[in-house]
Amino acid sequence: MSPHHVSLSIGGRDVMPENTYERRNPITGDVATVAAAAGLDEVNAACVAAKSALPEWSARGPSARRAALNAAANALEARVDDFIDAMQSEIGATEGWARFNLMLAAGVIREAASMTTQIGGEVIPSDKPGCMAMAIREPVGVIVGIAPWNAPIILGVRAIAMPLACGNTVVLKASEQCPRTHGLIVDSFIDAGFGDGIVNCIQNAPADAPEIVGALIDHPAVKRINFTGSTKVGKVIAKRAAEHLKPVLLELGGKAPMLVLEDADLDEAVKAAAFGAFMNSGQICMSTERIIVADAVADEFAKRFAEKAATLIAGDPRNANTPLGAVTDIKTVHHVSSLIEDAVASGAELIASGNADGVIMPAHVVDKVTPSMRLFREESFGPVVAVVRARDEEHAIELANDTEYGLSASVFTRDIVRGLAVARRIESGICHVNGPTVHDEAQMPFGGVKNSGYGRFGGKAGVDAFTELRWVTVETQPGHYPI
Repeated sequence: MSPHHVSLSIGGRDVMPENTYERRNPITGDVATVAAAAGLDEVNAACVAAKSALPEWSARGPSARRAALNAAANALEARVDDFIDAMQSEIGATEGWARFNLMLAAGVIREAASMTTQIGGEVIPSDKPGCMAMAIREPVGVIVGIAPWNAPIILGVRAIAMPLACGNTVVLKASEQCPRTHGLIVDSFIDAGFGDGIVNCIQNAPADAPEIVGALIDHPAVKRINFTGSTKVGKVIAKRAAEHLKPVLLELGGKAPMLVLEDADLDEAVKAAAFGAFMNSGQICMSTERIIVADAVADEFAKRFAEKAATLIAGDPRNANTPLGAVTDIKTVHHVSSLIEDAVASGAELIASGNADGVIMPAHVVDKVTPSMRLFREESFGPVVAVVRARDEEHAIELANDTEYGLSASVFTRDIVRGLAVARRIESGICHVNGPTVHDEAQMPFGGVKNSGYGRFGGKAGVDAFTELRWVTVETQPGHYPI
């Protein structure tokens, strides 16, 4: 099959600069996509187009913005076959993961549409006679969204939907690993009436990423940036934006703990752990990376969980309906393997495993992992999970918080009051009682603490992130001044 060609989208027009790059299918090695590679001229053109479109889009009423966003959700869903093909060929995703991405992404757009009439303010009592004081929310301006490859439709849409609902215009910086998938998102928005610069999309050759991202942050038209990706890159973006005092919303890495207390329903815990650890081969920011189990039930949990993991077959997503597809590149296989080897060499036990066939990597479970091992601390972002044994509840909380990350977490116990008390003590932006660490809904305040970032996507928290809060007064009486 011949590769797909993807252009840039600037001002509602397809732009194909001289330079291109190739994204290869991680399973076959064949060229999946030939993508336009933006340079500095294209960065400037996209930002200028977004700025030019801002006055008209920001002036549209909430109902008009809502209608356009709902049309974009419909246009997105109409491309289901293209999205499945793109995700399978560019990142080795399963059809189920692609369909879930599309479903949730459409929900994110519709949730953003519903918020257009919820961007309110308040009247604040003033001590000054005759003064009516108001706090009002207004669009920020041009917003840059930088989206990753792992949940490409969800996270690509999340980078732009709420900013648009709030009256901003956007430039989406697509991932180099899935340019066609992200391009299909923007095509859907443009079909729904978001052309003429309201939504723009650029991608770049991998080697050019620092220069392109830096130019986007530096551009005077850009007022705010949102980024989903690694903590390492997030810190670079935050520092660059700080030079211009530009706010940044960062959703970064994770090392999510799932606590299994001695009174937990082990059958439910095993199901949630398997889903949380191995959905999309563990390549989710919320993936369960550490299962912290009370000693009293650790042997029984490890036995049941290893049996469950052995049923999670990895295979070519194009040929089989297997739970695990491919990881995104061979570097992931090498990284995960090195974490496992380090843990086993230090005394951990591999209780579920299998040999990788290229980027097709089976589920791995490593028991008796301790804080001194790399697997306890380093984000794996692959199909491996550590089982860590805790003496008691207090020790489990201590182990859960012994990490630089703080995105998602969960705790399993039959005592809901106990579960809520434990959840309150875990240092994370998200925590679920008797549910998996992987859980996303469009209306929820999604984000982390510590090195997992700051700021929140979703719902009213998203409105806060993508509007400016202004104080405006109206004087209704003659003024009296001391001079």
